[in-house]
Amino acid sequence: MSIESFISYLSLEKNYSPHTITAYRNDLVEFKNYCRQQFQLEEINQVSYSFIRSWIVSLVESGVSNRSVNRKIASLKAYYKFLLRVGILTINPLAKHKALKTSKKIEIPFSEIEMENVISQIPFEDNFEGKRDKLIIELLYTTGIRRAELIGLRVKDVDYQVGTIKVLGKRNKERIIPLLETTKELFLEYNLERSRLKAVEGEAYVFLSDKGNKMYETLVYRIINKYFSLVSAKVKKSPHILRHTFATHLLNKGADLNSVKELLGHSSLASTQVYTHNSIAELKKVHFSAHPRSKK
Repeated sequence: MSIESFISYLSLEKNYSPHTITAYRNDLVEFKNYCRQQFQLEEINQVSYSFIRSWIVSLVESGVSNRSVNRKIASLKAYYKFLLRVGILTINPLAKHKALKTSKKIEIPFSEIEMENVISQIPFEDNFEGKRDKLIIELLYTTGIRRAELIGLRVKDVDYQVGTIKVLGKRNKERIIPLLETTKELFLEYNLERSRLKAVEGEAYVFLSDKGNKMYETLVYRIINKYFSLVSAKVKKSPHILRHTFATHLLNKGADLNSVKELLGHSSLASTQVYTHNSIAELKKVHFSAHPRSKK
């Protein structure tokens, strides 16, 4: 069973994004090349865990971070799980593997002031790009959707009457997210400019480039970085930080963790709980103001 058969499965059946599929393919090809060079193996279908462990050691010794190693091994895990499913394997060589320890990465969200400065104080241009960019920032901040979900948002997925968007998330899970009135207003302004584009190739999709093509990942990143560089000194300014900001600000205002989990499209509470550390400042305020022993 070739690597490409697995890649086809990810694309056709699992509907993974092109970016994710490329990462899986690169990891598997890298491991295959390692096995060829070190053990003269041409196929990786029937390797034992000792071969994989040897690769892990070589990666760590070459300076690859534990987090990156774990991601590469996750690609192998998915591949061998697929081989088990189709009957090529009866035992998963990674069945007893334990992920390498990693330090917790703390993502610093934008403050409410920074968000307000971008949305209300920056003069966005009164044209297609200006209306689009402002809507993208507003939508990422008020819905918490992922960059890939924003890019894949189709015109038919936006219900203006009800005030919701339908998002296709990871593992093809659909979820409905409510829109704020301010977001709906920006949608209408953007749609007017969008309708004036001379050529539209990505007609089914909401967000387009100025040439009428479907939005692409690096463009979304450049938009976020461009505007937030004007108001924030934070090192990392990305669409994912806006997702963190969405979750953190909701939790700071008392939103229920389960509700935030559903809005984010997480499969477990553990994934959502990583955002709670950002709310420690708010918790300290509550603790200080409410506890009897506090010297107010």
